[in-house]
Amino acid sequence: MASLIQKDRLWWHITVLVPYLWLLLFFLLPFGIILKISLAEPILAQPPFSPTFDDTGTLSITADNFAFLFSDKLYALTYLKSVIMAAAATICCLLLGFPIAYGIARSQPRTRSLLLLLIVLPFWISFLLRVYAWMGLLGNYGVINNFLMWLGITEQPMQILYTDFAIFLGLTYSYLPFMILPLYATLERMDLDLVDAAMDLGASRTTAFWDITWPLARAGVIAGCMLVFIPAMGEYVIPFLLGGPDALLIGRVLFDEFYVNRDWPLASAVAIMLLLLLVVPIVILQKNQARDAEQAT
Repeated sequence: MASLIQKDRLWWHITVLVPYLWLLLFFLLPFGIILKISLAEPILAQPPFSPTFDDTGTLSITADNFAFLFSDKLYALTYLKSVIMAAAATICCLLLGFPIAYGIARSQPRTRSLLLLLIVLPFWISFLLRVYAWMGLLGNYGVINNFLMWLGITEQPMQILYTDFAIFLGLTYSYLPFMILPLYATLERMDLDLVDAAMDLGASRTTAFWDITWPLARAGVIAGCMLVFIPAMGEYVIPFLLGGPDALLIGRVLFDEFYVNRDWPLASAVAIMLLLLLVVPIVILQKNQARDAEQAT
């Protein structure tokens, strides 16, 4: 009996240890390397940053890269624009995704499978090809402009491609499935009898939605918003292809600092600040959720 308990404990420790090792190897270790580079100075060498310890063994680090980020308004404006663009795409995905997920969750099982297949179907096509397709749609002589000129709404092609609106449209299209799927998983488990009971007691459809459906779907809303906002913040391909050379979002700035300017320490500092900008709100949100769960129990 004692040997069985010891085996169970061993397997439990192994099961817990595996995800921690995964985080150590693929998150903490790369984060430590990026942090080390961000505290170095750019030099003309390979690799293009100064070593952590000089020839005498003295620790050689500097915070000049982070100071430069706070002193140059370009990076502050880039962070702000990235936050606004990602937040706008997240809100639009939520407004579009919630009714779609609700409709799928309340449809018949056979229809539900077909609708879910249509949501997942874009993942079978290369992400790059899907963004290139939007370039063809939004171009000056693309499908949308030709259709508008055919209707007589405009006489000349409208500048849609290489604008902030094109980036917003591309982000919304690309990350909409990431909003729908967690919302569907939450709404599909919801008991409809609760809504019917609220309406039988005199609540309107709007009141029943805000008092019953929305609180029960809050976990899916939070998960979907995180799945959309976090990758949209650091997106590079969509701003590069749909926004043009003047679309300075944080993903584009990171690429330029690494591969164009070859300033790895500054690029690492930009990446560290981006990570902190994303992780700190998530940690605060998780603490608030844990506190609400304790108060509810």
